Amino acid sequence: MSAETTSLPSGALESLSDSGDAFIGMAMLGKTAAALAFVIAMILLCTALLKRWQNVRPQQGARLRVITSTAVGNRERVVVVEIEDTWLVLGVSSGRITKLHERPAPEERPPDDSPAPDAPRFSQRLSQALVKNRRRSTRDDPHQTP
Repeated sequence: MSAETTSLPSGALESLSDSGDAFIGMAMLGKTAAALAFVIAMILLCTALLKRWQNVRPQQGARLRVITSTAVGNRERVVVVEIEDTWLVLGVSSGRITKLHERPAPEERPPDDSPAPDAPRFSQRLSQALVKNRRRSTRDDPHQTP
């Protein structure tokens, strides 16, 4: 042993050894956290790139577009789809799709992503529902202040 190690009390040597182990443990924890953050960042980056790639990819074959959809039960829907110049009315249930009607597409077609002009926006519908709910609750409980 060297002269420096023999001059230190035995408790000081053990505390240096413990603090070194703690430092090594913290370094390993930091490396693990950095690796985990890197993997999560890569997953998010790949997800964003895949979404962008799917939107840019040209559509092949017949152009299919969902015009409207309405729920008629828990798992049943009536869907109107456009394929080329034909509208199909489809009944969709769990495990089955049935063609209900077929007609030529109208000349005036609604825009792809915009809502119908007379359809109220979500914020308008929400405020109307809140006002209606407030009126109903004050009518049911006359002691409550509006």
